[in-house]
Amino acid sequence: MFRKKPASSSRLIMTCTTVLLVFIAAVATAQRSMTLEDIANLRTVGQVAIAPDGQTMAYTLSVPRNPFAEDNGSAWVELYVAGHDGITRPFVTGKVRVSNVAFTPDGGFITYLAERGEDTVKSLYAIPLDGGESRRLLQFGSSISGYSWAPDSRRIAFLARDTVPTELKELRDKGFNQQVYEEDWRHTRVWMTDPRDSSQSPRSLDIDGTVSVVRWSPDGMRLAVVTQPTPSVDDRLMYRSVTLIDAGTGELIRTYDKPGKLGSLAFSPDGSQVAFITGADIHDPSAGEVVIASVDSDELRPVITDFDGHVWDLAFGDNQTIVFLAAREVHNFIGTVRTDGSKQRAILAPGRPVITRMKLAADGRSLALLANSFDHPSELFSYRLGDKAAERISNSNPWLDEIQFAEQEVVEHNARDGLRLQGILIHPVNEQPDQQYPLVLAVHGGPESHRRDGWLTYYSSPGQVLAAQGYVVFYPNYRGSTGRGVEFSKMSQADYAGGEFNDLVDAVDHLVEIGLVDADKVGITGGSYGGYATAWGATALTEHFACGVMSVGVSDLISKFGTTDIPQEMFLVHARRWPWDHWQWYLERSPIYYAQQANTPLLIMHGEDDSRVHPSQSMELYRYLKTVGKAPVRLVFFKKEGHGNRKAAARYDFSRRLIRWMDHYLRGPGGDPPDWELDYDALRGTAE
Repeated sequence: MFRKKPASSSRLIMTCTTVLLVFIAAVATAQRSMTLEDIANLRTVGQVAIAPDGQTMAYTLSVPRNPFAEDNGSAWVELYVAGHDGITRPFVTGKVRVSNVAFTPDGGFITYLAERGEDTVKSLYAIPLDGGESRRLLQFGSSISGYSWAPDSRRIAFLARDTVPTELKELRDKGFNQQVYEEDWRHTRVWMTDPRDSSQSPRSLDIDGTVSVVRWSPDGMRLAVVTQPTPSVDDRLMYRSVTLIDAGTGELIRTYDKPGKLGSLAFSPDGSQVAFITGADIHDPSAGEVVIASVDSDELRPVITDFDGHVWDLAFGDNQTIVFLAAREVHNFIGTVRTDGSKQRAILAPGRPVITRMKLAADGRSLALLANSFDHPSELFSYRLGDKAAERISNSNPWLDEIQFAEQEVVEHNARDGLRLQGILIHPVNEQPDQQYPLVLAVHGGPESHRRDGWLTYYSSPGQVLAAQGYVVFYPNYRGSTGRGVEFSKMSQADYAGGEFNDLVDAVDHLVEIGLVDADKVGITGGSYGGYATAWGATALTEHFACGVMSVGVSDLISKFGTTDIPQEMFLVHARRWPWDHWQWYLERSPIYYAQQANTPLLIMHGEDDSRVHPSQSMELYRYLKTVGKAPVRLVFFKKEGHGNRKAAARYDFSRRLIRWMDHYLRGPGGDPPDWELDYDALRGTAE
């Protein structure tokens, strides 16, 4: 037996010193705080697909532009391919926007939609899985918006809007380009063709209304299409239905009428059954229950109902088993259930990372997942049924290893009426005990949405950046949020700005009571319905908030009803009463009604082309507050932006204005607003 010779004292000192230096260096590299420029350059995985044999995955990667290095615009979207070995390969990169990624049923090609080269509309492309150049398979007179391959990998069903007749196009070129609002619709239809036969013209199926989804059954006999009466957003939200079409004749077989919102659908492997996600009724704010039907019957049978969460996605593992992705409170999980509704169980438990999307391979076992966590945005993960955990495949932002992330945790508290509430809390970086911090309350929109315990740092709510600058950031899931079942999501109905926004104040009070937050330094921000909450906090609840940043928010419910593109949804799942029956109620639930008492400095930002919440909502509140003159107010319109910003420059501008407003009124001198001009040198520096 041999004993190791003891090291000399000098060698021990050198070894310890080396270890210490390595440790110090490692700590030093982990101390960099996250910045707004980091958010502007953040890459995220957006779509996933998986080959039929489950061995290969494809995903899209969003690559933001830097307006100081190239033309301003929305992010480029590239295509990558990966295996379970964690090796990723770029397939289509550069100045391209790839979408609708899929594998052909024979597994030989990856197909996608894009405008490339001389294209003037979005076309269908294919690239061999074993490498090579992309080839355009199909171009139509208008952009292709979706497609589904037949099981033989020969035929394809695709979606495209009616083309503009040549005569009308010529008239528009002459200046006759008027819009006849909500009448001159161009419907989206289902077209079928063999893309390899250039002599074959696509034929359209005779289906009433507009089609938003098409799926080919695995046996090649039928198509499932999702239809709505008109192309309006309101109809897409509230009045969609699933229709079965004979793939050979194009004739309608049957329509499954299930009132309310509709989610994703899937065929069983033998094509004999179709399952889809629905709302419980017409008033359910979000599709989250599962029903199933035989393709030979009109009867819809419940599979998952009375669920204390919401099902987001589904697929068939085999003819008797459904694999589903569901939200429960602040986490998501993957589960299985028998088609008769029995043996429901979680197979990949809730927790981090938070899974947001899944694609199941034809083998019924292999999944490609999209997931995020507190320290990274969406990435590609793989999972096989029966495994204990999912495996991370992509690492799109390796520099995130350098960031010192703030602690993030789930916080529970009770509302004033005893209702149990949850939210996600991001602590300040380098938090000190017994110290109170300024708070930014970041309110989600919807309200049929909720915050998960994952990645929470975006241009419009830069959580980790705020935490790095000494803020507490809290994301409340107030009543009316999803993730906790139908009953909870309906709790805010017929009570605009009532219990739902009192929940926000109760969340702040809880954080003050536990000694973490300074009650005099509370800011509020949010977009859409979160913008409505911000406007309400700055007016009706002004005594609770030291400043606010409102984005694409509601200020006048009466005029909002008359200018939105979703009046039916506004009535059916929010107000539950018509304006003409309750004028005074609509008025008293509008922030402008309380403008005279507002003492909260408010920054308002809005896209000029927003059709969901018309920009006049921001103009109204600005004009009221400006005229009353009791609190500072500023209005910023973003050109060629809609219900949220898409282009790089507008996103960065938004982030900088939000943080500067919070700094000025929560940590700075307050008083008159900061200068309206911004310094963009920090972003310019990342382009050099």
